Amino acid sequence: MAGGGGIGPSNGKKYPGKLTQKVLVTCSVAAMGGLIFGYDIGISGGVTSMAPFLRIFFPEVQWKQAHDTGTNQYCKFNSQKLTMFTSSLYLAALLSSIGAAAMTRSLGRKLSMMIGGILFLIGAIINGCAYNVAMLIVGRIFLGLGIGFANQSVPLYLSETAPYNYRGALNIGFQMSNTIGLLAANVLNYFFAKIKGGWGWRLSLGGAAIPALIFIVGSLTLPDTPNSLIERGNHEEAKKQLKKFRGFDSVDEEFNDLVAASEASRIVENPWTKLLQRKYRPHLTFAVLIPFFQQLTGVNVIMFYAPVLFKTIGFGDDAALISAVITGLVNCVATLVSIVTVDRLGRRFLFLEGGCQMFFCQVAITILIAIKFGISGNRVELPKWYTVLLVVFICLYMAGFAWSWGPLGWLVPSEIFPLEIRSAAQGINVSLNMLFTFVIAQTFLPMLCGLKFGLFVFFTFWLMLMSIAIKFFLPETKGIPIEEMDGVWRTHWFWNRFVPEDDDTNIPN
Repeated sequence: MAGGGGIGPSNGKKYPGKLTQKVLVTCSVAAMGGLIFGYDIGISGGVTSMAPFLRIFFPEVQWKQAHDTGTNQYCKFNSQKLTMFTSSLYLAALLSSIGAAAMTRSLGRKLSMMIGGILFLIGAIINGCAYNVAMLIVGRIFLGLGIGFANQSVPLYLSETAPYNYRGALNIGFQMSNTIGLLAANVLNYFFAKIKGGWGWRLSLGGAAIPALIFIVGSLTLPDTPNSLIERGNHEEAKKQLKKFRGFDSVDEEFNDLVAASEASRIVENPWTKLLQRKYRPHLTFAVLIPFFQQLTGVNVIMFYAPVLFKTIGFGDDAALISAVITGLVNCVATLVSIVTVDRLGRRFLFLEGGCQMFFCQVAITILIAIKFGISGNRVELPKWYTVLLVVFICLYMAGFAWSWGPLGWLVPSEIFPLEIRSAAQGINVSLNMLFTFVIAQTFLPMLCGLKFGLFVFFTFWLMLMSIAIKFFLPETKGIPIEEMDGVWRTHWFWNRFVPEDDDTNIPN
């Protein structure tokens, strides 16, 4: 097979299934797990632009902003304490996702989702009441623990519940919920920042309890997935739920395949060791590469610079919050595009189109920033037409991310793994996503201060490299039943040497 490979035959199985009200409501409720992650991203970015919050917890950063007399624009936010406030969440999520993988497999997806919501609720309460940096970071750790559980279980739940021909759109509901949470946080930040007395940041941080409660209550109403019920020996209930999800009584073929996959998974005593077998080499490769590349798209650079650029248009002190709302709106609309197109155009097309779009926008932004800010990073007054041009490229960049690497970074890893290693592999995917996010969060501001606009070049290089990797090594997975996914690897020009036709579990390493 030439190039990156097509869909592959996947044994030619096409299970019956339609978009029933049951599956639509169930997946919509489960996808609300994305609310907590999106809300946290939006809130943490917003409160760090509020002067009263900075004055209490990070006075050195607030002083730079209030007494900026030529401070290098690349370095004005370079504070390790502020960085730790942001990145501590991702370190906690990394650790919890490993434990969540074992719990998701043994106790079900639903319970992991509920635990994630409860941990996030605890973190929201602590942060809303915080009076020092230590308390803030403890709250962030609880938020991270909750996000680790939610991000591990929700994408799995969606991929296992959805009919194969709607799996992409329903799974991206998680990312859609994420962008809604982000947008809601940005809007609330804007209004809370205007509260007299400077205590609005407490409402922003404590308000995270609302999406947490929505997620907890939603999880209580959900059935567990047929895959998970079978995995825990409840075959009768699993078949009953499968009929409701598919809208057909004739689900025997899919049910029998799920049972067979479950029986195969039962003999796997240690799925973490199983992952290292040769036949899972392609799966493991993308469990590592996709979260790695997702964090190297440069989206953090763009989100950081948006407030500076929007401020020059005339939004004044509200620039950071206004720009966050605008980019949040672009994010939401573009994610809708992904939902509509992912099961029609396919994963590879969106990955490649989005990667190319981000690459060219990043190149343009790099040139425009370098021309005006240069090496010194001194503040300059930009003409409105120049700033509008930058804003257009930022929005186009955000759109490219929102319909490609944003949602697909969660969708593809959740659908490519067989049942016997699915929870463990998803745990690796989430933990690595959090690890790489932690590393980027910890190093981004020092790198920006040291590399100046060269940091844009750094991320542009990675955009080119990740697009090449998708082009040649990721097979198309749209329209493939989740338990028949091995076929895409067996027919791929490169990966077929690792996953042969006679799929023996004892293939040597």
